[in-house]
Amino acid sequence: MLGKSIGKNASDINGSVNLIGTGTKITGDINCDGDVRIDGNLQGNLTTTGKFVLGPQGFIEGNITCANADISGEIKGTIQTNELLMLKSTAKIKGDIITNKLSIEAGAIFNGSCNMGALVKSMSGNSSNLVNGAKTA
Repeated sequence: MLGKSIGKNASDINGSVNLIGTGTKITGDINCDGDVRIDGNLQGNLTTTGKFVLGPQGFIEGNITCANADISGEIKGTIQTNELLMLKSTAKIKGDIITNKLSIEAGAIFNGSCNMGALVKSMSGNSSNLVNGAKTA
């Protein structure tokens, strides 16, 4: 029975949810393949191939790259999503947004530039060049 449990966990690793709880502070970059939820603080960059959720008490100072994002907390940095970025009413973004689709609830605060559409489809690989090339001002 123990062998089955270990085998199941090993095969489910790509579908995992990584949680950083309230009161936790991390300094450094995070790279992962699963979904990520942050309710604490991150001083660094986050890169994931899955969905990213920032809770209402969450704070990030750094850049974020993910497939989809649901933001309720505060971000100081650039956020890039391949698909959908949702800013909830408690969200505060100070930085640039690069996304395919954007949803902003009333009350959300966003200060920065926003690039949407086909530009995002070439994100894999040269993301630093994409950000610099996408800016118009």
